[in-house]
Parts: sequence; C-alpha cells; structure tokens
Amino acid sequence: MVYTFGNTNRNMKTLSLKLDEGIFEETEKIVSENGIPRNRYINEALRFYNRVQKRKKLAKDFAIASKMVKNSSMLVNKEMDELIDEGAI
Repeated sequence: MVYTFGNTNRNMKTLSLKLDEGIFEETEKIVSENGIPRNRYINEALRFYNRVQKRKKLAKDFAIASKMVKNSSMLVNKEMDELIDEGAI
C-alpha cells in the first residue's frame, strides 16, 4: 500500500511511503480508536523512534569511550588503593 501525506505548512515535508498491509491496518485502527490524525501519529512514532536510535548511538559511543580510558582508569584506581593502604587518604 502506498500512502502519501503532506502539509501546506512550510516546516513540513511531503512524503510518499510504502507500508506493509498489516502495519497500515494496525495504524488505521489505532488512530481511529484514539481520534488522532494519521499524520500526527506517524510524526510522533518517528520522533520516538529517532530518540531511541539516538540513545542507542550514545550508549555505543559511551561503551567505546569507556574502553578507550579503561587502562588509565585502572591505573588511577590502583594509585588510589595504594594511597588508601598507606593511610594517606
């Protein structure tokens, strides 16, 4: 199924999109039950999905950065342990 939607608002873009029949029917049911415009529902869904993807990227970037500083962090921890053992802290 091909669905084209757009808005005359200059901040909106027109998009033609192909949806699987099942996804389209499920979406139609949800927007009908909730009384919201299909366009708004799709915008909110994409906004949510974009946030999820950004969080996944941040988590991946954080894991990479964490691995990069692992050795220096271990060295700092070792030095702190030695200071504690010596009673300096």
